[in-house]
Amino acid sequence: MFGFFSGSRQPHTNMSNNTSVPRNISSNTTEAKDFLLDKWHIVLISVSAFAIMTVLLMTFLWTKKYRSLIRAVQDLKLRQHLVSPHVPPADYTCTPKNITATFVKNEGPEPESGKLSIQDTKSASTSLWKPSQMVTNLNRSDLTLLQLIKAGREGVFYKAKMNRGTCKGHSMFTCKVSKESVTYKQVHREIAIMKKLGNHKNLLHLLDWDITQSPYFLVMEFVAVGTLHNFLQINRDKLSANKDLQHLFTITAYHIAHAMDHLRSKMVVHGDIALRNIMVNSFPQEVKVAEFSFARDLTRMKSRRTSRKHGDHERIPFRWYPPEYFKDKYYGFKSDVWSFGIILWEMETFGTLPYPNLNSSEDVVRHICAGHKNAEPAGCRVEILQMMRDCWVEPYTHRPSFRDIVRVLENILENDADYVDVDNKRMES
Repeated sequence: MFGFFSGSRQPHTNMSNNTSVPRNISSNTTEAKDFLLDKWHIVLISVSAFAIMTVLLMTFLWTKKYRSLIRAVQDLKLRQHLVSPHVPPADYTCTPKNITATFVKNEGPEPESGKLSIQDTKSASTSLWKPSQMVTNLNRSDLTLLQLIKAGREGVFYKAKMNRGTCKGHSMFTCKVSKESVTYKQVHREIAIMKKLGNHKNLLHLLDWDITQSPYFLVMEFVAVGTLHNFLQINRDKLSANKDLQHLFTITAYHIAHAMDHLRSKMVVHGDIALRNIMVNSFPQEVKVAEFSFARDLTRMKSRRTSRKHGDHERIPFRWYPPEYFKDKYYGFKSDVWSFGIILWEMETFGTLPYPNLNSSEDVVRHICAGHKNAEPAGCRVEILQMMRDCWVEPYTHRPSFRDIVRVLENILENDADYVDVDNKRMES
């Protein structure tokens, strides 16, 4: 019996071992499948990530190449423009009456080296508007320069007329002829800013230009009188005897401030506001801000700090510039406000040079940086005197805006209109 039971247990034990082996094999197989599945997931994720990165990289390279091609096309267009005759736009109106337009060969600008460099070409092509918009039909041989208005650092202003026909309905003009030191890029930028500012009753309106060769010509609307600076100096005795002189000065200041507020709305700083750059067609009703060679479009600038070297003050109108420029090389809208205060002082002194007792630029800069101001002019009305002080406040953030100045001047003019001189004899009767 012992042998029987021992013999019968052995098969039972073997059966038990046989049934346990398949279970272990099944478990191992499942784990292997899971491992392979996770491995494939990792591979798929890696491949997908690589594909996405490749697509992004290709997109970036394609965009960069596309922009490079666009710049190349613009360069080619500009080069063609610089060496080919003018082709006027179909809707251009500046043509002589009943006369076929004369095309002038565009010889292009010449830098100081005498040759047009690729870098200069790129600068012009990527400037403030497309080269095709620079094409005009103005023939400088059709213009006659009549009388000198003023000679500035960047150009000379003349009264001029059209020999035949008209330009946009005008036969008389104010013509600016650039000096030899002025580059094509500078004139290009000036035209772009004047086009951006558009038409405003207190801005000298640009009509046409010819920048095919140096000297460059800018044709603007006609002004009968000339600069405000010359007008005040010539008519000083007559104006001094006018009892309404302060009222006339207030009207003039209002028009100038109105123009500067328009510049502010267009994000343009003037950079050269002075009495010599205010044109007069009829005093004081028609005064116009002119001379935009120093103007800057802040929407196209990374910083309002200039790149001019310290001590290079001879290239700027330093007697009209604020202390923040000399201290921090900063120039903004409130810097134009400072210069506007200098204009008020110039008017009240009939065109006297600011800081008349200082001769050198170094003395003037030290004087301004030390916090000194121009002496208060005699006979100036209290409101305008206070406006000068407000324009010269430091720091510049505390100065009024041109919108504030316009409102103050409007209130002053309204108060002037409320009070009318009455003859005492008529009152007694």
